[in-house]
Amino acid sequence: MADLNVGSAPPGRAAAWQPQGEGQWALGHREPLNDNERIKRDDDPLNVRERIETTYSRRGFASIDPDDLHGRFRWMGLYTQRRPGIDGGRTAVLEPHELDDEYFMMRIRADGGQLDLAQLRTVARISRTYARDTADITDRQNIQLHWVRIEDVPAIWEQIEAVGLSTMEACGDCPRVICGSPVAGVAEAEIVDPTPAIREIVDTYLGDPDYANLPRKFKSSVAWLPDTPYQTNDLAFVGTIHPDLGPGFDLWGGGGLSTNPRLAERLGAWVPMHEIPEVWAAVVRLFREYGYRRLRSRARLKFLFADWGAARVRETLEDEFLGRPLVDGPAPELPDRPIDHVGVHRQWDGNRYVGVAPIAGRTSGTSLDRAADAVEAHGSHRVRLTPYQKLLVLDVAPERTEPLIAALREAGLSARPTTWRRNTMACTGIEFCKLAIVETKARAVSLVGEIERRLADLDVDISVNVNGCPNACARTQVADIGLKGQLVPGPDGTTVEGFQIHLGGGLALGRGQRSDFGLKLRGLKTSASELPDYVERVARNYATQRTEGETFAEWVLRADKTSLS
Repeated sequence: MADLNVGSAPPGRAAAWQPQGEGQWALGHREPLNDNERIKRDDDPLNVRERIETTYSRRGFASIDPDDLHGRFRWMGLYTQRRPGIDGGRTAVLEPHELDDEYFMMRIRADGGQLDLAQLRTVARISRTYARDTADITDRQNIQLHWVRIEDVPAIWEQIEAVGLSTMEACGDCPRVICGSPVAGVAEAEIVDPTPAIREIVDTYLGDPDYANLPRKFKSSVAWLPDTPYQTNDLAFVGTIHPDLGPGFDLWGGGGLSTNPRLAERLGAWVPMHEIPEVWAAVVRLFREYGYRRLRSRARLKFLFADWGAARVRETLEDEFLGRPLVDGPAPELPDRPIDHVGVHRQWDGNRYVGVAPIAGRTSGTSLDRAADAVEAHGSHRVRLTPYQKLLVLDVAPERTEPLIAALREAGLSARPTTWRRNTMACTGIEFCKLAIVETKARAVSLVGEIERRLADLDVDISVNVNGCPNACARTQVADIGLKGQLVPGPDGTTVEGFQIHLGGGLALGRGQRSDFGLKLRGLKTSASELPDYVERVARNYATQRTEGETFAEWVLRADKTSLS
């Protein structure tokens, strides 16, 4: 049977009918093909701010137009959070309005993960005043608040914008926060600090309507050091040295996880730092014009890369959006394992930076306020958020590091965590997320505590990423142990919270290690209550069977199924 989206016209309708294809604007397919596209066509999502300030915040939650509530609010960093008491079995059954609570998750952008002391204190104060003391550090270097009322949103905006922060385009079909190295500008190994390029992108394009209506979200990373998960981004710039032209950035594209994971690949192009904003904007325009808008499930840039290939994407970028060829360049040097910057490290100026680890990014306004006090008392005025849900304090004099570490410990932030506390990440989970099926944050905290107790004698380095649904916000597929939330049969045959298990995932690293998604062995699942038993068992098997220097991911590839079960 012919596909009426791409084939010939149906009989008798040749004059009026046009093939829809994938809804690509560049091919003339401008008519919205789903409700999300209609919402964006009917009104620029950026216009919703005025309605929030002048109408919704004054008249309350019940006054909010549904198209704004479930669509355009995202462009202002707002999602309705999950109504308490709705179990995971009803996540995919109920309509959005049935899942909605009358409170919001608010996402505050921190492009490059950079915060000064005034910004940190402001976030902490807002958390305590308006968000029931909630504050989560995300794996994209944002801070998320919960329990936010629509009546309080204008006051929150006024306070965060007064210190240079924003929620604009923190969500939505637009360019999300730009990830960057949390040690940009201070790292000894950094040759070029791309912070000015990140700032130029934000100052020039954030809030520009021409860049705010994309087929889906657009995630990007700009860093000299390969210390961001660059292969999971739609677009990434990674530092490299051209043999003739010197330091610049290698261009990667087409990455993204969720239910159809794909790792970004090199375009083979070398970009000097001053050209990063231009190239970034050109890729966004390419995505805007050629991205697929027919099906939301195929609207990320990775699907265009999969269909076209990197060579055609680069050719189109050069011919149609830059008007010039890009310079060919070499691949970057990659580390042997992910870099999270936890602990004490030397800066190029002789000072130190100190990285601390809340468990799975879960913190609070109270904790952040105590951290701000400790930072200031020990002579620093800058902190950074990492894409591994960690917090760094910059510019610490060597003699002040130990007193600072002690003070941060009192705030629940450890600079010398166990490997389990250090290497565990989690998404928001069923506590607040309307897409989630299982609990994640509290589960991660209890898992870390239990495994620390059980495996105190074991010297292993294993990452555990906990996700509440298949969308992989916690990068499930590229962890040593990735846990995808789902309902599983319990001991008495009833369904209970549990996880499908992915093993041995990871991003491109040195030593010839490959980037790949974790193995999914048929039937390898665990209930949430049995999760500590599983993690203990597989960790002990690895410790017993590994060879000298063998990573967990390498061991998984050769281990028998019994050892992995």
